[in-house]
Amino acid sequence: MSVQRIRLFGDPVLRTRAAEVVDFDKELRTLVKDLTDTMLDAPGAGLAAPQIGVGLRVFVYHVDGIVGHLVNPVLDLGLQEQSGEEGCLSLPDLAYDTRRALDVVARGENMWGEPVFLEGSELLARAIQHETDHLDGILFIDRLDPQTRREAMRAIRGAEWFGEPTPRVKVSPHSTFGLGM
Repeated sequence: MSVQRIRLFGDPVLRTRAAEVVDFDKELRTLVKDLTDTMLDAPGAGLAAPQIGVGLRVFVYHVDGIVGHLVNPVLDLGLQEQSGEEGCLSLPDLAYDTRRALDVVARGENMWGEPVFLEGSELLARAIQHETDHLDGILFIDRLDPQTRREAMRAIRGAEWFGEPTPRVKVSPHSTFGLGM
């Protein structure tokens, strides 16, 4: 088991779009294992690679007893919306009602490069959208209405963890062909 340190709000890696995965190798499989171990240890419903300092488009999820992962996700959102409490391991102890699509269809690959099709609703849909947002440098607080976002920012500034030193951003071992880094 390789539990990694989860990056907190304020770390630039959380605001940077992650690079597409192009190498489906042992290092990617190790990353998926590290993400899964870290998410289960936290515990959380999902965790994206930038949250452990790796700028690649990979996330893991744990919803309704099912643990999975998705590489290079592309989402098709349903038209119906849901609103519910949402939190984030990178913003500990904070949760706010957040609007999301009720249903989602996600396409991508698994850690071996095989195509994956993932359909989810309610909590799974929320987790998929939340983690894909992380891969685009978006945090759930960015989706809050202005007043609630101001309240969230006040709570963040008052949090015990806010202002901790930012760890070094890891450089991807995967080729990006000069993009995304």
